[in-house]
This record gives sequence, C-alpha cells and structure tokens, in this order.
Amino acid sequence: MAKIMVQGTASSVGKSILVTALCRILKQDGFSVCPFKSQNMSLNSYITLDGKEMGRAQVLQAYAAGLEPEVFMNPILLKPTSDKKCQIIVNGKVYGNSTAMEYHNMKLKFKDMLKSQFEELEKKFDIIVMEGAGSPAEINLRERDIVNMGMAELIDAPVILAGDIDKGGVFASLAGTMLLLKADEKKRVKATIINKFRGDLEILKPGLTMLEDIIHIPCAGVVPYFRLDLEDEDGAVEFNKKITAPIDIAVIKLPHISNFTDLDALKAEEDVSVRFITTKAELGNPDLLIIPGTKNTIDDLITIRDSGLMDAIKQYSGKGTILGICGGYQMLGNSLSDPSGVEGSFDKVEGMKLLDIDTLFEDEKITTRVKARSINMKTSNVKTYGYEIHMGKCSYGEKAKPLFEIYDRNGDDTSMQGNHTLSFDGAINEGGNIMGTYIHGVFDGTEFREVIINALRVKKSIKPKKSKTYESLREKEIDKLADIVRKNIDMNMIYKIIGIEK
Repeated sequence: MAKIMVQGTASSVGKSILVTALCRILKQDGFSVCPFKSQNMSLNSYITLDGKEMGRAQVLQAYAAGLEPEVFMNPILLKPTSDKKCQIIVNGKVYGNSTAMEYHNMKLKFKDMLKSQFEELEKKFDIIVMEGAGSPAEINLRERDIVNMGMAELIDAPVILAGDIDKGGVFASLAGTMLLLKADEKKRVKATIINKFRGDLEILKPGLTMLEDIIHIPCAGVVPYFRLDLEDEDGAVEFNKKITAPIDIAVIKLPHISNFTDLDALKAEEDVSVRFITTKAELGNPDLLIIPGTKNTIDDLITIRDSGLMDAIKQYSGKGTILGICGGYQMLGNSLSDPSGVEGSFDKVEGMKLLDIDTLFEDEKITTRVKARSINMKTSNVKTYGYEIHMGKCSYGEKAKPLFEIYDRNGDDTSMQGNHTLSFDGAINEGGNIMGTYIHGVFDGTEFREVIINALRVKKSIKPKKSKTYESLREKEIDKLADIVRKNIDMNMIYKIIGIEK
C-alpha cells in the first residue's frame, strides 16, 4: 500500500510540520490519509475520545488529515520525568516507568505490535504519512531502532530526509547522515527536503547541485522559513519573553513544563501577549499569571521555591489573578503528599497555600475527555472542554470551592453517576482571583477564554470583545501551511515516491 516516511538529520528540523503539511495536501488532493509515528517523546500529550493518551504532534497531523485523533497514530509515547527516566505509554495507557537503558533494552518487544497495527492502518487508508524521531544517523541506537530506519524497514517504507538550513550546516548534515547509513538504508532515501530557508534561492541552487552529486539523491524542494500559529514539537517551540500586546499574560516556564499547548488558544486574542518567565525578576505585574502543567510537580515546586519565585508569586497573589493548570493547580494548594513515591522520593511537601486544597498522588493515572461549566465564578455556567491527565486527587478545605462542574466524561453524563463530588473539578478562592483546574485545553473553547480575558480587559479599561473560535483559526493555519509546502516542493516527485500516478 501507499506510504511515505519523513525522517530528519536531527531533532527540530521540521519533520512534524512537514508531515502535517503532507497530510493536508494529500487530503486536499482527494486521498484518505493517516499520520503515524511509532514512538514519540514529548511532554505534550492529548486524551482521545476513548480516554487514551497520545502525542500532540500526531493530533495536529490528524486534524490536517481531517481525522479525529486516535492512539493508533502514535502507539508509543515516552514522557520524560528526568534526564534518564521516562513514563512509557503504550496504546494510550501507562505501561510503566523506566530508565533510558531499560527502555532501550525492551524496545524490540514492541516490533510485532507496531507492524501489525501499521498493516491494519494500510487497509483503512489510501496513504500513510509516517514521521521518524531525531535522526536515523544515531548509529548507537540502530540495532534496536523502532522509529526511524528500523520502522521503515519493518513495513518497507520509502524515506524523505529533511534538513534544517536555518541552523547552518545543512549540506554537511544531509551528506553526513547519508554517510552513516547502511547500503540498504541509503536505497530507502528517495529525496531530500531543505527546510526553514531564508534568502535568495538562486544563491542556494549551486549547493543543491553539488549535494546531489555527492549523495546521488534529488532534492524535492526548499521550504522557506515561516511563522504560523501551529503547535510544534517541544524542541522547536520559541518561548516568548516579551510583552507584545496590551493584555499581559505571564506563564511560568517550569523545568518539566508539559502540555504548554494549553496556551495556544490565547494567541487567537489579538490584544493578548503570552510570555514565559523563569525568575522573580521577570514576573513584573502581569494581568494574569498562569502556572502550567508539569511532568514532575514536586521537583518543579521545589525549584521555584528555592529560586525565590514562589515568594514573588505569593506577593503578586494579593492583587493579581492566578490560574494553575494540572500540576500548577496542585502547587497552589496547602500540601502535596506522595506516600507511594509516584513522583519521587518526597513523601510530603508544602505548597504555596494560595488555594485551600490538598493533593494526594495515587498510582492510577486519570485520563479523560471532559465538558464542564463554571459554578463558583462571578459568571456562572461558563462552559469549557478539554482533557485530564494526572495522578493526583485534590480535597477541598473550608476556604476553597470547586471551579467547575463536569457534566460529561468520555461521553458519559456525570450527573447520572449519583455521587455529585465526582463531577467537581478545580478550585477557586474566596476572593475569586486565584483558580486552579485539571482541565488541559481549558482555553480552547471560546466561552471560558472570553470571560477570563474580558475581565482582564475591563480592569484596564479596554472594551470587551468576542473571542474567536480556535479550531477555525487552526484550520486556516493548516491550509496556509499546505499552500506554502505545495508551492515549494515537487509534489509530482512525492507522488512518484509514494507510488501513485498523478
């Protein structure tokens, strides 16, 4: 069946975004297309309609293909908990935690599963667009590879090799990658793509000719450098540090920050600036402070405490507005208890004490899609939606009330469950200026985002506005992406590589 794989000379060369573009182009051309990445490493994850966890890059690719995201698009997700450890997600559920060496030694046990799942996909779609990870030239990893040439070999896929010219040394990286591949692997590489080009293409052309003479592989195109409001892999994200609009939203860039795509929808607001801070000096006086999710809540809490940033946050809390999401929500509470060592060696740590809640970490991971309405905000019945990914549960003290009532979990009406407390999420303080929630993507829907941002606008004597639908903006950006890539690569060559006559 028809398939193609995009590999790269390194991480962050633009593999994910090129796959996204190809998914949309092929869909526009009338094909049913599906993205696939056998193994992704990312702290940005997503919960599917059936309550399973997958990487965000494949979510965007699914949207580009006109599909609802499903875990078969990303069977294995690795979520780093430290430099040498990670949580392993297999087919959307926690498989276990391991060191880098432990996972390296167990990878081959997943080969049969990956091959079987891919073959089932081939039966359902016209074309599968695959994405590699990092570089196929990591020769120390080749023997147990299940994501680059190992995966391409397993299902006999042709490969396009992408390089990032913006970093410099693109010709060396493309030629060097080819040099390190085995003879049969070199035969799989049918074309190169040079990504993120700035400048005059005429100056580049002699280099393209010389490169083809060296590696004997044609260049399918040169994609220009561009900026679009589309999420990308972790390493490619630029964390803005400047105030660029009237409404100033500061986000703490935690050491193990995760799911920072929660902030993407705020970019849909033209008068909103989102900046990331790491020190108390950078805090300033934002209109809203957001403490995002993290893969290691306790370690990150200790880090911001030791840096002095916690004291600055507490001082800001007297007059400012704070929203904590997932791990950020837990940090705002009185205490975080971890008797089973879910997060590490700390049995119990003190929180910021800005919300009257206490968190207990449990072994079972909660992964649900939810719909919710506000119940204790100044504006009630404000609807939102998103997903939960957490291993902690919060209990309320006297001075905290739930922020949301969840009325739908994974498609089930929670009002029918009998125990009303099951439908509570998040917390809000008595003053109404400090809030927390477990719901990732809480700003994606227009209602909650509009209420929050308009409240900030009113404080600054700015006229309230209607919020734009994030999903429609995302679709427009994907179409822009497809147009850019289609204009700058040889799609006839791509179709020939796929094995389709056009």
